[in-house]
Amino acid sequence: MASQPDAGAGSVPESAAYRQFLPDLTIPRFTTMQTQDAHEYAAAFKQSCAPRGFIPYTFTGGGCCRNPSAALRTMDIVGATEDLVAKLQANNVPFEPYHIDSPEWRTWSNPEFLLSHKGVRLDELTDELRASAVGAMRINGYLGELVKAPRVCNEFSYNFVLFGTPSVDTPWGFSFYGHHLCLNIFLYKGQIVVSPWFTGAEPNIIDDGPYKGTRILLEEEKLGLKLMQSLPAEQQAKAQVYELLHDPKMPKGRWNHDDQRHLCGAYRDNRVVPYEGVLVADMAQEQQDLVAAIIREYNLYLPPQAKEVRVADAVSWFKETYFCWIGSYGDDDAFYYRIQSPVVIIEFDHHSGVFLTNKEPAKFHIHTLLRTPNAGDYGMALRPLIPGREQKFLWEG
Repeated sequence: MASQPDAGAGSVPESAAYRQFLPDLTIPRFTTMQTQDAHEYAAAFKQSCAPRGFIPYTFTGGGCCRNPSAALRTMDIVGATEDLVAKLQANNVPFEPYHIDSPEWRTWSNPEFLLSHKGVRLDELTDELRASAVGAMRINGYLGELVKAPRVCNEFSYNFVLFGTPSVDTPWGFSFYGHHLCLNIFLYKGQIVVSPWFTGAEPNIIDDGPYKGTRILLEEEKLGLKLMQSLPAEQQAKAQVYELLHDPKMPKGRWNHDDQRHLCGAYRDNRVVPYEGVLVADMAQEQQDLVAAIIREYNLYLPPQAKEVRVADAVSWFKETYFCWIGSYGDDDAFYYRIQSPVVIIEFDHHSGVFLTNKEPAKFHIHTLLRTPNAGDYGMALRPLIPGREQKFLWEG
């Protein structure tokens, strides 16, 4: 997903593409933002806009990989989380885990403003505590430098929320979310679920400073475009459900200002998404291999063994897997694509500017996400396998 910075690299040619759209920092939006911290910025947003609600979650059957061969050693993950919690407590940082079934798990979001503040925010911790939780989210920090609002957008403007108690025997998990990075991770014994997740960037390249040369989401873009360009004309026509990224032929609701073409982002749990495009099983082997490569790239957050099990599971569903495309598919065109089956939904979308001023989608602003439908998200399909336990609660009503 991400390239590492190259200290010896020369100028990055892609930088000119986004720099022509750098915003005017003297307008009220940015002069006000530059004086606010993350909480003040979020409060002002909530006063001016109504935050979205979410669809009630219902269990809709199988779909989550339950294969015991996905087992992994979770002791290291448990130990690292316990170490983080101990350090938070030692430093008197207010931090309380939520119940494993808490609905707060579903209130993650990817904008720069905090729709829901819970857990602990990394940019309010000491350097030592931050290092215990995560490495630098460099591109978000770079965006904060570009718009001179580091208290809202920085390397550590992310929340860490714990659900349940870290254990190798009982279920638990955590959510890590903020601007352009949201991870939801559920663990039970040797099983791990990383879903839903969202990763984005604006711009997706750093062309100045100590992390110059860092670029993310390039592989997802290249593989998707290669797949579409390699299809025969008949299948290209079937895959391309709309010719324009904001097509007048789209029905009401198919495009919106926030998600644009995305269908399965934040607060979209349990959404019913119709299949579109071309059936993967009807593709030649070369194209099926590209679909498998995309699925593998989108499972990069999983440990190696669990990742291969998830990829094999997704490939076994190719007879019910569809690939669709919106936009043109020349080398320089912005586009959207989706891969969808009963066990996985993958979305890739080039967006117009939010902080940058490009009114049309551009290849330097990217949103990606993965869902595991039919109760895969948040480990819901695993939960019926978990033995019940006595709650020691007596209702005396």
